[in-house]
Amino acid sequence: MLGIWIVAFLFFGTSRGKEVCYERLGCFKDGLPWTRTFSTELVGLPWSPEKINTRFLLYTIHNPNVYQEISAVNSSTIQASYFGTDKITRINIAGWKTDGKWQRDMCNVLLQLEDINCINLDWINGSREYIHAVNNLRVVGAEVAYFIDVLVKKFGYSPSKVHLIGHSLGAHLAGEAGSRIPGLGRITGLDPAGPFFHNTPKEVRLDPSDANFVDVIHTNAARILFELGVGTIDACGHLDFYPNGGKHMPGCEDLITPLLKFNFNTYKKEMASFFDCNHARSHQFYAESILNPDAFIAYPCRSYTSFKTGNCFFCPKEGCPTMGHFADRFHLKNMKTNGLYYFLNTGSLSPFARWRHRLSVKLRGSKVTQGTVFLRVGGTIGKTGEVAIASGKLEPGMTYTKLIDADVNVGNITSVQFIWKKHLFEDSQNKLGAEMVINTSGKYGYKSTFCSQDIMGPNIPQNLKPCQPQIQS
Repeated sequence: MLGIWIVAFLFFGTSRGKEVCYERLGCFKDGLPWTRTFSTELVGLPWSPEKINTRFLLYTIHNPNVYQEISAVNSSTIQASYFGTDKITRINIAGWKTDGKWQRDMCNVLLQLEDINCINLDWINGSREYIHAVNNLRVVGAEVAYFIDVLVKKFGYSPSKVHLIGHSLGAHLAGEAGSRIPGLGRITGLDPAGPFFHNTPKEVRLDPSDANFVDVIHTNAARILFELGVGTIDACGHLDFYPNGGKHMPGCEDLITPLLKFNFNTYKKEMASFFDCNHARSHQFYAESILNPDAFIAYPCRSYTSFKTGNCFFCPKEGCPTMGHFADRFHLKNMKTNGLYYFLNTGSLSPFARWRHRLSVKLRGSKVTQGTVFLRVGGTIGKTGEVAIASGKLEPGMTYTKLIDADVNVGNITSVQFIWKKHLFEDSQNKLGAEMVINTSGKYGYKSTFCSQDIMGPNIPQNLKPCQPQIQS
């Protein structure tokens, strides 16, 4: 896979200053700004609409498993289908060389939540080779725009009801379509492709001007391919989300370990798996968010390093958006904040969603000891497992604090349990307890305090009760 991307970077075309025009779609040039990237030129004209053969495959609650193919060229197919002119339309757009599985999965989940028109765009004939796909996406973007234009003119449909969800090259394809349709409702870019789109003019790539609202999820971001990323790190939406920093996702294998084994046949497979895993996380996160409106809370911050150290905890007074399907509920969604990005952490396996808390525990006890302190937090919705807060020297009177990303949404905190485990060779007669535990929620900054006067031996749970009076947030 990496070899194909590198070949793409080294490709030089042979024709310049040419133009091709297609009925319905307009004319396409091979000149600037489409051809200049990294001081090299990718010169080429897109294929004809007939050769690409773009298809629109409709799924609704009436036909969730078997698509109906509809066409703007033959608009009677739209009228004869289950397409609802009173419903929102979401169009899933794949990128380079994709078999369409994630699109089918996306429609399946969307239709569990909503009565919508879910359309999967099939342009596989024009996307089998990356270089051709980069050129062809302009024609396919024009096809999508033409489809929407027919909906508007023949069916009185509002473009504000259209949501384009594009992965990789599909994100820039969605941008191309949006740039042709004033008032398009929303574009979601799922790890927009990087090669040939870094530092390009907004006419070439996805941009906030392409729709009323543009949200972007970055999961394999890099400035150049050799940073081991095939997505763009550049912010290209109203809201840009960088889960886990946006570059390499937990649960995806690294490339260094297999390289050290000097098995290059295996390394080629590992390399393909690495890119596919990180790149695909974007649509996996989005799909999970559809049925989880309170999940994937993202925090505005200037860097992932600052986010990890807790400098951007908790949400500001303006609130935090949620990454994914419900990002459009954020009341400041159309305000581009310079220098701020949105960060969050996820799990390594599905379910990926995590909920951020800050836990502080003040110890009481007989003497200093060596061990590890754990807390369990329960609430109105769920409860966490044991969460390690501090390890090593444990000193009575000291307060230990840790940011955690819980794998469950506990809701409003109702219970806290403290337990400590001694290190090897420590006196088992030592006793420790939690005098006070303060939980701060990431979403609202609300504080819940729990207190106790007990001290316990190792491995004996201590249940704390709400302090009286409660500390106000």
